[in-house]
Amino acid sequence: MERPAVDVVVPVAAADAGGLCAVLERMREGLALGPGDTLTVVDNRGLGVTDPSVLAAPEVRTSYYARNRGAARGTAPWLLFLDADVAPDPGLLDGLFRPAPGPEVGVLAGAIVDGPAAPGAGGAVRYAALKGAMSQEAVLAHGEWAFAQTANAAIRREAFVAAGGFFEHVRSGGDADLCWRLRAAGWKLQSRPGAVVVHTNRATLAGMLGQRFRHGTGAGWLSARWPGALPARSWPGLLRWGLVRGLAGARALARGDRDAAVLGLLDGPAVWAFELGRLVPNRALWRRG
Repeated sequence: MERPAVDVVVPVAAADAGGLCAVLERMREGLALGPGDTLTVVDNRGLGVTDPSVLAAPEVRTSYYARNRGAARGTAPWLLFLDADVAPDPGLLDGLFRPAPGPEVGVLAGAIVDGPAAPGAGGAVRYAALKGAMSQEAVLAHGEWAFAQTANAAIRREAFVAAGGFFEHVRSGGDADLCWRLRAAGWKLQSRPGAVVVHTNRATLAGMLGQRFRHGTGAGWLSARWPGALPARSWPGLLRWGLVRGLAGARALARGDRDAAVLGLLDGPAVWAFELGRLVPNRALWRRG
């Protein structure tokens, strides 16, 4: 059976035109687009790159605003949202529709594989690779609160439009919020483990902890918006757990077990960054005008 056409949308907040063009080239090389498919890379900073596949949307600097603008550009029955820091497998689009989703399915969650840590890679990269930090399977295991991360998520356009798209003035958590609104409207979510993208992890400890902190702001917002979802951890329990993990990491370091040391020493900071992020408003930090 021939798969349906797909509009691929990739939000980009690159610091310069070179970074945006690198994302565009990676997507063009990796995606096996069919005759009815389109690719839109949404420039969330207004860098002035002239290309038919680039759409400028600098008015609100959030990825969800960019995704909504990119989605509105096309007409295909399915939308595929990818993050700028992933590399798509050539079989991604075909894999999303094997098996063909039934008419009740509104969301297809593709697989997200954390890029392997090269020999000698820094602790942050190695930690993310060992933890499977961006694994789609982790969020799909949340039971009634399962959702598809927009690093690799296909959404039926009919469902997307009826739901009003993403809540676009937040920095994090918009993917979960949309999936839960779609579930409440009767749409189903299905996993597509054969539709793969490879995620490039943050190269520095500060970058990794900053990402975790931002995810925490989204979790705090979601917890308030959806009571019972993503409950916070208790501070005393978190403190005890962090100390235990840190000591385990120190012992592993002493015996030369690098992987166990990285996990033990960084588990605490990563979870603390996430939980502290809950205390910060999840709103856009910049808006034009």
